Amino acid sequence: MGSSPYSLPSQNTLKNLAFNIMEINITHLLEMNCFTLSHSCAEGGENAGKNTWQASQAKAQEIKPLDTPEKLQAMRDFARSSGGWNESEVNAWNENEVNALFLQWIAGDCRELGADSLEDIEWTNAVVLQENGQVPSNLFRSTSGEIFFYLGN
Repeated sequence: MGSSPYSLPSQNTLKNLAFNIMEINITHLLEMNCFTLSHSCAEGGENAGKNTWQASQAKAQEIKPLDTPEKLQAMRDFARSSGGWNESEVNAWNENEVNALFLQWIAGDCRELGADSLEDIEWTNAVVLQENGQVPSNLFRSTSGEIFFYLGN
């Protein structure tokens, strides 16, 4: 028998492809000030990164939006799939750091939609921008008016 040019992925590869996909209801964050959690150095000065990370960690400690092991793992998988961090880095984060990054991601996506809070998003325009690939599409509003963040790739 000859060898096939096709091979099955290794167990390690399959493990890395495993991904917890979740839609997290974030409606309770409607009034959250996204600017304090995500802004550039041009907007907030040279300490913007440090300041927004500290604000995100404080907010995460206060509200803990990812309140189950499954939600925390879904965010870890989402972050790892972004290419910004490897598996060992993501696994080293404590629960508050995972929640803080989740809040920063929400705030960044909200600000890319031209709003400083989820409450200020103009959803008709947001959908057009998302469908055209001009902004991330992780944030969405359901037909009932609830707001979700999609953790998936």
